[in-house]
Amino acid sequence: MPVYLYWGEDHYRLNRAVEALHAQVLDPAWLSFNYDKIEVGSSADAATQMMQGFNQAMTPPFGAGQRLVWLINPTLGRQDSEDVVSELERTLPALPETSHLLLTYASKPNGRSKAIKLLQKQAQTQEFTPIPPWKTQLLIQSVKQAASEVGVKLSADAVELLADSIGNDTQRLYCELNKLQLYAQQQSAALTAEAVAKLVPATTQNSLQLADAIRQGHTSQALTLVADLLAISEPSLKITATLVRQFRTWLWIKLMLEAGERDERVIAKAAEVRNPKRIYFLQQDVKSLRSPQLRQVLKGLLELDVSLKQGQNSTTVLQTKIIELCQLCQMPAREHHP
Repeated sequence: MPVYLYWGEDHYRLNRAVEALHAQVLDPAWLSFNYDKIEVGSSADAATQMMQGFNQAMTPPFGAGQRLVWLINPTLGRQDSEDVVSELERTLPALPETSHLLLTYASKPNGRSKAIKLLQKQAQTQEFTPIPPWKTQLLIQSVKQAASEVGVKLSADAVELLADSIGNDTQRLYCELNKLQLYAQQQSAALTAEAVAKLVPATTQNSLQLADAIRQGHTSQALTLVADLLAISEPSLKITATLVRQFRTWLWIKLMLEAGERDERVIAKAAEVRNPKRIYFLQQDVKSLRSPQLRQVLKGLLELDVSLKQGQNSTTVLQTKIIELCQLCQMPAREHHP
């Protein structure tokens, strides 16, 4: 069935999938006849636009190649009129094998609606949600897959460095891999972490330095690092994501230690730390902190994330929250030194 349902906030990966489908089914010479891109609005015209898309999808292609109709953010799942659902029920089973209907959403569509249930039964569904920044293994797999697509050979330590340096920024990942691919043409061996470090700015590492400064309660250093990151146009949401990832790991380590667990492999698995040998050093990091403090810091970081997504001034809200979090982490020292 040539029906596709793509959704997710990782717009770069979603658009790459659309481009791949575009290249697969369309003949460039007949593009103007066989390709329709319809951005569905939320106005009264939305139903008409979707009906138009369904009708176009029912039309056999002209000339060579096949037909592709792309509906962007259709209102299915939000405004399911009986006419639109009936038209969808009629269209899906009758689509010509040479016509392809693609529906994309910026966020997950309402799976309880009749129209979306119908689509999920008959469409090829793909989700393009950013990988959570603390899912280290998934980030590493993402780097391996992208490197394979671009045609770059990377050593294991280079893969890990890229995952740490870039996080879940897919667009930047492919940009850096394309740059590395040009460099790799000069040698046949896989690129090492040393070579990657020279070519890829490790902004995530600077965010990890910020996490360390907060953990130690070094307010002045933390504010300087924030200013440096913003000066190189590091996205504030990416900074926050790295901090969430690091403090989440520290919290898991502390909780496991307070529960009496001492097996580094067990702790590593619970905290999703790929290398159990890192656990010793992470234990030292949280030695002077208590789990309620780490919970409060993580809560504060999630509040920061919400504030940034609501459009508040990134510099002001970052500086204010960083000062607050540093003060939270200074509490043990104050308690031990009245």
